[in-house]
Amino acid sequence: MDCNLSDGSCEALSLVLNSQSSSLRELDLSNSNLHDSGVKPLSVGIQSPQCTLETLRLNGCFLSERSCEALSSVLRSQTSSLRELNLSNNNLQDSGMKLLSAAVESLQCNLKTLSLSGCLITEEGCTSLASALSSNPSHLRELDLSYNHPGDSGTKLLSAGLKNPRWRLDTLRVEPAGVQWLRPGLIIIKVSINEQMLDQ
Repeated sequence: MDCNLSDGSCEALSLVLNSQSSSLRELDLSNSNLHDSGVKPLSVGIQSPQCTLETLRLNGCFLSERSCEALSSVLRSQTSSLRELNLSNNNLQDSGMKLLSAAVESLQCNLKTLSLSGCLITEEGCTSLASALSSNPSHLRELDLSYNHPGDSGTKLLSAGLKNPRWRLDTLRVEPAGVQWLRPGLIIIKVSINEQMLDQ
């Protein structure tokens, strides 16, 4: 956490994940200067048949929808063992949410926990995810969409899934919510507030 990673560092990590001797189950790169360029080589390693990674945390890593494209490919891979993905506090927006929704809809996706708090997502992105879950109820059990703006419609669609016996979703977080969270600068403020609370 809190490290400056170069593309070369990410390629080195990818080689570790691709190693038959690696038994890594959890990787936390939160609050690092990873950027989209670092996610691509990491995705190659995670998608490897040798990779045993189950938890990946990339919250606050200056990511955009480009990272979602790479990670979506990973989640749809038959070789992926990912069960938990945290992408909170990144600039993913609805376009990134749609890419992740396509992955969640895949029969190959085994994701159980998805955290997208503070990712500038609106009703449009939430509708895409609800549609994906409805057309192919996934393994997803926990979804965090707090600090976004799902609107009444997006909230209702996802909340209805909690009552749908075909869905496995049993934990949904959408509060706090509102249009005021659709400014990138507020993501940094939210991170600072959370860090202060942890220090107390």
